[in-house]
Amino acid sequence: MKKTLLISTLMLGMTGSLLAQETEKKPLTISGYAEVYYQQDFNNPKSNTRPGFVYSHNRNNEVNLNLGFIKANYQTEKLRSNLALAVGTYMNANYAAEQGVMKNIYEANVGFKLSEKYDLWLDAGILPSHIGFESAVGADCFTLTRSMLADNSPYFETGAKLSYNTNNGKWSMAALVLNGWQRIERVEGNSTPAFGHQLTYRPNEKVTLNSSSFIGNDFPDEERKMRYFHNLYGQFQVSDKFALIAGLDVGAQQKEKGNDAFNMWYSPVFIAKFSPTEKVSIAARGEYYNDEKGIIIATETENGFQTFGASINVDYNILPNLVWRTEVKTLNSKDEIFVNRDAISKKNNVMAVTSLAIRF
Repeated sequence: MKKTLLISTLMLGMTGSLLAQETEKKPLTISGYAEVYYQQDFNNPKSNTRPGFVYSHNRNNEVNLNLGFIKANYQTEKLRSNLALAVGTYMNANYAAEQGVMKNIYEANVGFKLSEKYDLWLDAGILPSHIGFESAVGADCFTLTRSMLADNSPYFETGAKLSYNTNNGKWSMAALVLNGWQRIERVEGNSTPAFGHQLTYRPNEKVTLNSSSFIGNDFPDEERKMRYFHNLYGQFQVSDKFALIAGLDVGAQQKEKGNDAFNMWYSPVFIAKFSPTEKVSIAARGEYYNDEKGIIIATETENGFQTFGASINVDYNILPNLVWRTEVKTLNSKDEIFVNRDAISKKNNVMAVTSLAIRF
């Protein structure tokens, strides 16, 4: 009897040990993401590329891949690293200025913890942008397509980031030294680093408030024009079924090198999301982008880029890792900046897009 009890105890101990080993978090994980889409611009332009201020889901009247990547993540208590290689129309549009294989590096960074006592990290390499509430991964966003302010501010950045999170999880802060405004390689002839900050406050699980900035010159030294940019947003989980995001981008750039005069642009956006069931969600967006002097979006028209946008989005979660999304969006500009198939300029643009996004 004692032998039986002893063997049973040993067996249970071994089983428990094996289970504990199985449940331990592995330092290396491999994941992936892919989003395919079809888009129809009702102006039916001859070009299959959307207007130049659209950098995500920018191909028209064809089935295409917006973003697909394979990512390796290595995480221990004191070390972390990410490497992701990607393809898709998002990569073609946003990495057009990069050289060679750099065009396909979605993320590549290494970080290490600087303190035993505090959550203080130093990360360096190609990093996700510290600016904005929307990312290139559509499944993480309230809407299928990106807002105008997201498409025209950095999705990624290259440099070093010093970050700190408080023990209670309410405050996150970071200071950054960067190669420029959404760049891997610095502009040829540019010898000046850019800088950024991020401050995030989460008073509870339902509210996130964020302030991010960029300060730098994105031109060769002989044309140096300082750019000052700030992004502010709040995300609110009002209830289990209802969520809101309100955001604002404001930027200013020197008119000429050494000049005290600045050109400005700004963009507010408001998004509401309603999820009546676990599988279905509906999002509505209103936005405006004012860049009269063409600092970020050049139109060569009298009033520059002054455009209102509105969209409605319906998502259906087919599986926990597979979502089908459909969106209708309208854009209305002060000037005739859109072109139809007959080469007639128009002030408005209506489009519809549907996509399938999967994580694995």
